[in-house]
Amino acid sequence: MGFYKVTYSAEYRRATVHNTGCNFRCLGCAYKLTGRPTPGRMLSLNEIRAGLSALEIDRVHLMGGEPTTNPQLPEVLRFCKDGLRVRTYLGHTNGSRLITENLHGTNVSLKAFSPEKHLEYTGHPREPVYDNFRAAFGAGLEMKASCVYIPEYIAEDEIAGMADFVASVDPAIPFHIMGYIPVPGAMWRRPMEDEMAAIVALARERLETVGFSHLTPEQALDLTARDDRFKVVQVL
Repeated sequence: MGFYKVTYSAEYRRATVHNTGCNFRCLGCAYKLTGRPTPGRMLSLNEIRAGLSALEIDRVHLMGGEPTTNPQLPEVLRFCKDGLRVRTYLGHTNGSRLITENLHGTNVSLKAFSPEKHLEYTGHPREPVYDNFRAAFGAGLEMKASCVYIPEYIAEDEIAGMADFVASVDPAIPFHIMGYIPVPGAMWRRPMEDEMAAIVALARERLETVGFSHLTPEQALDLTARDDRFKVVQVL
């Protein structure tokens, strides 16, 4: 596990530091579509510091895999906040090891609501994720949440439970629902359009800001065609 590349968007004045590796083993992980990155080598802290210092940026995102598995994360966050004076975000995290120091905000990917299904789907308990989410909000972080809707599995009861939990923290927290994209080795199907609409409506009964995406596998493999935030250059 380690940081292995840095990408940059001049338009959004944003750099992203990418980590490889994850502590969860989600049954429907999207990396099963492409395979996990296999970098030739990892970046040193000095390389990351020098690379970020050369860019005109207002914010740095840390992505995975799961960025919180990387022991270098606290130092990278400290350098970005105190050294570069930029805002710092976890672009996505499973929340199981969520930290708050030198971090401005995070997007937590909630996997399931019931403890049994969370353990079955991820191989890890639910409680640390939900406890960390609430604690991070209490520490003043800008919070976002997301989940994947899997018909007949992570479905109505699970989505409602996750939305109710986020609403109990603050109903204004943005919540994004992704329609499941079938991956090799998993039995589930992609949701139908009407199913997707119904699950989004269910969440909107509970939360103020609910967005969604319903991509095909082909669309998921070419995100730059749909969102210019993914149009980046690799600088390290």
